[in-house]
Amino acid sequence: MAISPARTAAFDILLQVVREDAYASELLHSPGYEKLSSADHGLATEIVMGVLRWRSLLDSGLARFSSRKLEKLDIEVLISLRMALLQLLLLDRVPPRAAVHESVELIKRARKKSAAPFVNALLRKVSDYADWRHELDSAVKESREEPAPGAARGLMVRSLRSPEERISNLAGRYAHPLWMVERWWQAFGEEKVRLILRSNQRVPVTAIDMPCEADESALNKSGIVLLNGALLRRAALIESGDIAHSEPFRAGRITIQDEASQLVALLAGKGSTILDCCAAPGGKTRILADRNPQALLVAAELHMHRARLLRKRAGAGNVHVMVADACQLPLRRQFDRVLVDAPCSGTGTLSRHPEIKWRLKPADLEDLQSKQLAILESAMKYVVPEGRLIYSTCSLEHEENEDVVEKALAADSTFRLRDCRGELERLRAEGELAWTDLDSLLAGPFLRTLPGVDPGDGFFAAILEKKRFI
Repeated sequence: MAISPARTAAFDILLQVVREDAYASELLHSPGYEKLSSADHGLATEIVMGVLRWRSLLDSGLARFSSRKLEKLDIEVLISLRMALLQLLLLDRVPPRAAVHESVELIKRARKKSAAPFVNALLRKVSDYADWRHELDSAVKESREEPAPGAARGLMVRSLRSPEERISNLAGRYAHPLWMVERWWQAFGEEKVRLILRSNQRVPVTAIDMPCEADESALNKSGIVLLNGALLRRAALIESGDIAHSEPFRAGRITIQDEASQLVALLAGKGSTILDCCAAPGGKTRILADRNPQALLVAAELHMHRARLLRKRAGAGNVHVMVADACQLPLRRQFDRVLVDAPCSGTGTLSRHPEIKWRLKPADLEDLQSKQLAILESAMKYVVPEGRLIYSTCSLEHEENEDVVEKALAADSTFRLRDCRGELERLRAEGELAWTDLDSLLAGPFLRTLPGVDPGDGFFAAILEKKRFI
């Protein structure tokens, strides 16, 4: 029996994620997998993202039955086992025999034939142990269900477990690193942490810019069902259908972009000269250009291949793309609007990029902060008096957000912090903002969205205004 194209693709992608620190979502939509049928691409996506979302839970199950320590296994063997276990537990339409057989064949294909008997025996042991399979299956499905209001909270009070025990339980049940759950518990509290973790384990909603009437009609004819944006009136949500194969998407007239990400770009408002310092892949650049069609807009990107993608996605003729380091921009002029969407840990996007959970370490945050601060301080030099700079990340970590802004303001007294509430009120008055609860989008003077609490991914933004000198 030949290995299915879907499982072959999933195996290769998961191996590449580990070996090259690649992002699964990018690989799934790369040219190498365009020829997969819709059914095969869907199954490959389900396996890849499922393995990455539930990795620690799958590993705990494998460790329970394995005669060898998982850390001693070759990565090809471990990936094959994770794939098989995910299919046995969560993919009801996959026959257990097929999941076991093809995982063994993947091992042989990866030239690890000597491990095939071990893999076969372990998976058959797992698949025969019905009680344990039901136990793990229930844990995963429970995390996908919304509890009745107050039910989980009341249960915790009655159980009288310590915070340390509850944190450990959440980390295990929702397949997150313990250190990550601990810091979010301290920052946001137990109730919000539960919502964040639950959201991270779900397939995220796909959002796009609201298409024009002609493109919306074309999408409808392609079988794509659109819903109104939850956060923004300019956004649309894909309820069903394959947006990636639609003509408007392939032609570049619409782009996939999270609603909270779109909101960050809208915070910049109007300007005649605009600088986007870390512009690729270009979603925010496009919004800035659409909202400021007469403005001079300079978009900088460090890497050539990403700059080419930026040129394609930016669309508007007023966008000038340059390949440059944001810390050393070759510019002689200043701008009245500057956007710094800084490279970050991405912990606000774990539903889309679950591999970040297993890749990120606490020590990485300090290194990221130093890079972010260097980019922000460089960008501040290009703001005209009374001009504004928007600093943003898709991170939930204070080291990358509030701490960076506070350090930059302490080093440059010519800037002051503006409250994001005023800009959100402006967007609501202009009919851009659909969300009515402004308080949930704010953390003091900052914009902050949390997955599962607010629509979209987790984003942070601050508005810095350069003071006027007389």
